[in-house]
Amino acid sequence: MRHIWTKALTHSYRQTYHPCSKIPLAQRLHHTMTTDDYPVDDALIGKVTSYVEQYMSNYDASHDLNHIKRVLRLSHHIQSHTPSARRSLVTLAALLHDVGDKKYLRPGEDPSRMVSSVLVSFGAPQALADTVQAICLGVSYSSEVKDPALTQALVETYPELAIVQDADRLDAIGAVGIARTFAFGGAKSRTLENTMEHFDDKLLLLEGMMKTDEGRRMARERTERLRLMKEWWQEETAE
Repeated sequence: MRHIWTKALTHSYRQTYHPCSKIPLAQRLHHTMTTDDYPVDDALIGKVTSYVEQYMSNYDASHDLNHIKRVLRLSHHIQSHTPSARRSLVTLAALLHDVGDKKYLRPGEDPSRMVSSVLVSFGAPQALADTVQAICLGVSYSSEVKDPALTQALVETYPELAIVQDADRLDAIGAVGIARTFAFGGAKSRTLENTMEHFDDKLLLLEGMMKTDEGRRMARERTERLRLMKEWWQEETAE
């Protein structure tokens, strides 16, 4: 299975990449494309894939390798409806978006540079590494809630962010999202009642935060499944 997964990822990714200036997290910047393109080849995709397989093995079932695979598939699906976005950037960001997740950070780890450091260690140009790092940092739900203007600026600079962000959020809702919510709650020793509060606190809000047309379309259906689950829960736990 690993061979099939790796082969599928490394097939047909020899595409070019436009480097971007690093975006400071404290302000909104505008970006102008340059003509200096860097290649994203099969070898880099393969190295990143192997790294992610090992890295995600330390996470619980709510944020494991299967989550990465689903986000990657969803990202590629949404990207097929957004041809202006660069598939190579979408792929790298989808693979690496949970590297440095603050929920799982170990002492001494710097989430603001982890993705960039990994890519540079695999031979990626610094500009490419910084761009993927910026996209991955922008995926965060809490970061958008804290500073929506910054997230919008990042999306305008990196359209690939909208795709990966929507894909990650789609995996947080619907049937899979429900399963992941309870898996995370169990990993944190939370009660079922406490875990159900996450529906109103976050999950039911995600549909309104989608950035792409295809993401919004898919979110509508998955959100209805959340509402149905909530109705069933209230019915079965009513006193």
